[in-house]
Amino acid sequence: MEDDHDDLSGLLPVLPILVELGASRHVTAAAQALGIPQSTASRALSRAAGVVGTPLLLRRGRGVELTPAALALIPKAAEALAAVRAGLAQAREESGKSFGQVSVAFQHTFGEATLPLLIRGFAKDNPSVTFDLQQGSRQFCLELLETGAADLALVAPPPAPTSTIRAEVLYSEPLMLVVPEGHRLAGSGGTRLDAVRDEGFVMLEPGYGMRSIVEALCRSAGFRPRVDFQGQDLHTIRGLVSAGLGVAVAPPARPGRGASAPGRGAFRGSLGWREVEITWPAARRDIGLVWRNRPDGPAQAARFRDMVLSRGRELLGSAARERP
Repeated sequence: MEDDHDDLSGLLPVLPILVELGASRHVTAAAQALGIPQSTASRALSRAAGVVGTPLLLRRGRGVELTPAALALIPKAAEALAAVRAGLAQAREESGKSFGQVSVAFQHTFGEATLPLLIRGFAKDNPSVTFDLQQGSRQFCLELLETGAADLALVAPPPAPTSTIRAEVLYSEPLMLVVPEGHRLAGSGGTRLDAVRDEGFVMLEPGYGMRSIVEALCRSAGFRPRVDFQGQDLHTIRGLVSAGLGVAVAPPARPGRGASAPGRGAFRGSLGWREVEITWPAARRDIGLVWRNRPDGPAQAARFRDMVLSRGRELLGSAARERP
């Protein structure tokens, strides 16, 4: 009995790695899916082979081949993990509480209202769940998701679904031309984007979602923008426009605009800039939730995702209507 206990204590921590290895047939891919270093996964598999008493992997070129022992063990490991997860969920359901942590990566523009509103809506029924929040560019957020360092990502635009990731649009919002106070278009009720084709643009740096959206929008308008200044957040972009250093395209900053159709006329910013509706080409951006296509992912991350997909639009729409 003591030997069986020792064997299990050495094997149990390796079960998630074995299951991922069975799916990917590659140690590096398994480690990335679990968010651990490749060297850690390799050492754990070596210890597991010692417990089993026979090798679990055979090297074949740049990949690995599972031995008959591994092929026999992996399905049972998957069953064991599924049983433990089910038992844990049932135990927490019996206690009437939800625990755990959800890791969300998000672009800077969603940290002021969108993400806090979604978390508030979730926290009402799940007060014991905590959140690990990481913000950055769209590319940064998607890289965190790919490596397993984030469970979910809130980005614009959402990427096309693949075999490894899923995405769904939550809402769409208009994009506005931002010009300095005193600009020839500052009092306009609307303008074509090609009306500023010869002016310098202020943009976010490459890798940010808005950068690619604005560049694509300018291509649709028949020109390539001249980028005079770059920044890492929209507050800086609007500040540079206020200083007369160029024009920009950005989501609306007007309180209460929300995710509806664009308004008419120009909006005056408090720091010397104005928003002008873009009448052509169609200027909007989609905001979406992205997650990894893993049925055995963290339970609370899946629960938060399901809440966002089922109630997120309603929560965001209600908050927009309530703003003064």
